[in-house]
Amino acid sequence: MSEPSRKLSTEEVNALMDGLKSGDLSASTSVKDGSEVEYKKFNFGSDDLSLLGDYYALRLINERFARTVRGVFLPLLRVQPRISSFPPEVKSFEEYSSGLDAFMSLTNSRIDELRGSMLTVLPPSFVSLCTSSRYGGKLEVNDAARTEFTATEEKIIEVINNGISDVLEQCWRDLTVISIKFQSREQNPQFAAFVESTDLVIVCSFVMQLPNIDSMSFDIVYPLQTLKPVSSLLRSRVQSDVVESNMSWRDKLEKAVLEVPLTVKSNLSEPIVSMSKLLRMKSGDTMTVNLDDTVDFYIESQKYFKAEMGELNGNASVKLAKRIN
Repeated sequence: MSEPSRKLSTEEVNALMDGLKSGDLSASTSVKDGSEVEYKKFNFGSDDLSLLGDYYALRLINERFARTVRGVFLPLLRVQPRISSFPPEVKSFEEYSSGLDAFMSLTNSRIDELRGSMLTVLPPSFVSLCTSSRYGGKLEVNDAARTEFTATEEKIIEVINNGISDVLEQCWRDLTVISIKFQSREQNPQFAAFVESTDLVIVCSFVMQLPNIDSMSFDIVYPLQTLKPVSSLLRSRVQSDVVESNMSWRDKLEKAVLEVPLTVKSNLSEPIVSMSKLLRMKSGDTMTVNLDDTVDFYIESQKYFKAEMGELNGNASVKLAKRIN
């Protein structure tokens, strides 16, 4: 039978600490049976989000952004793109920038409310596709090597970044009000005066899918220091304003659907006559029809019920007897 566990007294804890400091005792990671104890070092001053937990609200913002930003690209691409968001990643800016090509569109914007900035990264193939489609060209990717954007592409980059900033401000509004202002634009990641190479950044990646074209992605990058003032809000798993907004939208949609007018009708009889008899018909002729016990009841030309004919308050009526569909 194992001995019952007990807490160490203050004197015993002090004795152990003194022994560790003097070197008489050494910290061991082994247990009585000789097996190694698995442990993970934790730096309480670390900025690593993987240690602090997931920014749940940031994922919600990104998902909402992916749905809404399609309106920015629709006028440029002339087709409705499908845009999805990836979970945010935390890495050093050096690690992130080393994975970028030497020629990219990097737009640095200021977020005054958070006393920080953000970086919008667009690959040149993405910019070329939007430019070509905007001015009537084919929806195809241009992978030709080059070192600078044309004046027309610079204008498209400005349109895209302005649209992205407006959508981001809307998506952040339920969490906190922000305003995004353009600061600078670079084409080489090495010259992007964004943050120090060792600083941690949160990379939010979005992938765009279009018909008959390989998927393309673009990134929005936040320095970790920029999001620190709202870190507690970003880790919150309850977004009441968002839920209320979604419920309000759902209620309005349900009300609008329920008020859509529908045409209903019932066919009492469908007699069959020969062409010769039809040609001999004139005003005043009488046609004999056979009425069944039930009639077909239609909603928007679709047969839904079998109904029985009758009278209600002096008006001809039908009673729905059996549903068909």
